[in-house]
Amino acid sequence: MIRTGIGVDVHQIEPGRPCHLAGLTWPDEDGCAGHSDGDVVAHAACDALLSAAGLGDLGALIGVSDPRWSGVRGVDLLAHVVNQVSTDGWIVGNIAVQLIGNTPRLAGRRAEAEDVLSAAIGGPPVALAATTTDGLGLIGRGEGRAAIATALISRS
Repeated sequence: MIRTGIGVDVHQIEPGRPCHLAGLTWPDEDGCAGHSDGDVVAHAACDALLSAAGLGDLGALIGVSDPRWSGVRGVDLLAHVVNQVSTDGWIVGNIAVQLIGNTPRLAGRRAEAEDVLSAAIGGPPVALAATTTDGLGLIGRGEGRAAIATALISRS
């Protein structure tokens, strides 16, 4: 059996907060607000995996009230979700993520980010792309970032 899932995450940019995105730190950019590190790429990938496995979403799995998850890295959440999906009898085939935001410019670090994300899920490929909204909406105004992810899983 093969299943697919979709995940979406959106966070407001918080001036002065460290930027963690796609498993990497971006020292010259402001980060996103959130209970964890605000990594919309990793969070969308988590939700895509959980959706595919029929296990709900990241908010239902860990919530925002549990202090153990406060400030946790997105790639650590992703590894945790892969463990949950695997425990439920699924094997991750791949994940594709589209980052939507004005910053950071992903192109120069795309391969590095894909390697970090792929390592977090245990080796299957993670494909990463980026786009902007051409100035439209909260993302276009530089107020936030979003990501949309798809995941492919199969029964072990």
